[in-house]
Amino acid sequence: MKTKQVKPVAASHKPRINVVTLGCSKNIHDSEVLMGQLRGNDMLVVHEAANVQADDIVVINTCGFIDNAKQESIDTILQYSALKDQGKVDKVIVTGCLSERYKPELQAEIPGVDAYFGTNDLQDLLGTIGADYKRELLGERMLTTPSHFAYFKIAEGCNRPCSFCAIPIMRGKHVSKPMESLVKEAQYLAKNGTKELILIAQDLTYYGLDLYGKRNLADLLRRLSDVEGIEWIRLQYAYPSGFPMEILDAMHERSNICNYLDMPLQHISDEMLKSMRRGISKQKTIDLIKAIRDRVPDIALRTTLICGYPGETERDFEELQQWVAETRFDRLGCFTYSHEEKTHAFSLIDDIAEDVKAGRVEQIMAIQQEISYDINQTKVGRTYNVLIDKVEGQHFIGRTEYDSPEVDNEVLIPTSGNYLTLGRFANVRIDRAEDFDLYGTIVK
Repeated sequence: MKTKQVKPVAASHKPRINVVTLGCSKNIHDSEVLMGQLRGNDMLVVHEAANVQADDIVVINTCGFIDNAKQESIDTILQYSALKDQGKVDKVIVTGCLSERYKPELQAEIPGVDAYFGTNDLQDLLGTIGADYKRELLGERMLTTPSHFAYFKIAEGCNRPCSFCAIPIMRGKHVSKPMESLVKEAQYLAKNGTKELILIAQDLTYYGLDLYGKRNLADLLRRLSDVEGIEWIRLQYAYPSGFPMEILDAMHERSNICNYLDMPLQHISDEMLKSMRRGISKQKTIDLIKAIRDRVPDIALRTTLICGYPGETERDFEELQQWVAETRFDRLGCFTYSHEEKTHAFSLIDDIAEDVKAGRVEQIMAIQQEISYDINQTKVGRTYNVLIDKVEGQHFIGRTEYDSPEVDNEVLIPTSGNYLTLGRFANVRIDRAEDFDLYGTIVK
């Protein structure tokens, strides 16, 4: 099917652009870059506006990673296509991972969408809306997160061969962003009130190999650490195989690099790790975790696991449970395996029933809940530097350096008797702890 030709928006009429973001923090980053470009073109741009307007151009940034995410993206496209048919919005444009992966199928099944774009089609998307791509806006974004923290993407794509993952299909090979442009972006964010950079990529630890011929994340961390106004730098999505230990040296040296590491490990059974093509064994994984904790004893380790991968036996799962119980991660997320087209694992038989997959996830999370509760109890009576994120009901809600937004512990502080400003730090003594929440009092 030929790509539908969409008449660009006339320069004399600049409608409201409503950007809808689905999926992970990398999509949030991409939407923010898009909105920064639109704002730089003097366009009215909003993010996920609750009300729709008849002249709206809705841009949906989709996720195509696993079944649930794909379904959410399709449902959202259908929702806005129906609003277009009813005359309640003017145009619907789809971009992102789902569109990159399934563009021909989407064009055939949902022809009411005005245009489909992939993950690397920003300039074409802007042109369709009537905007120019402005290179001078490099690093400038319109944040959708609270202004005091920002997801900070240092690379695109991935070179890893993981059997279950479709990211290279949708995002391509690993491409590091030049260090100079990242420092410039960090400086721009800091001048606009950002205090925390949450470094993201499909694989942070691969950073620099394509540009500088070596893993250069430690050097980048030091450069970002020097940016005035940046008080926390947090690492997410660090791949275990080939992990550059000098990252930990930078973490030890610089007080504004958080003692926090998100390292998706996926499994521990050697059979599973080999089939998943993870490039690491059980023993090397255990040795790596020990080395990291020896180097940075105060570090908070977060990981993610997959249950129900093809061929996962009861013995494999029991091994996984025992390892989770023994390792005692500070944070852990667990997901059911999703059988994805064009991945290496798609050639395998998806032989674990969905209810069995879900049951195994529940068992892992039950183990982790107890661990999280026990670890949190050790924090009672201690005082932490807490970054205030929001106010909900009768509480200010913040995080310690050991916690990332959305996925980790929150610290709840009574609003009564306290005056706190969002995006500011406060010393908080922990008075009570649950499995995923901490309750504290301001220490003046």
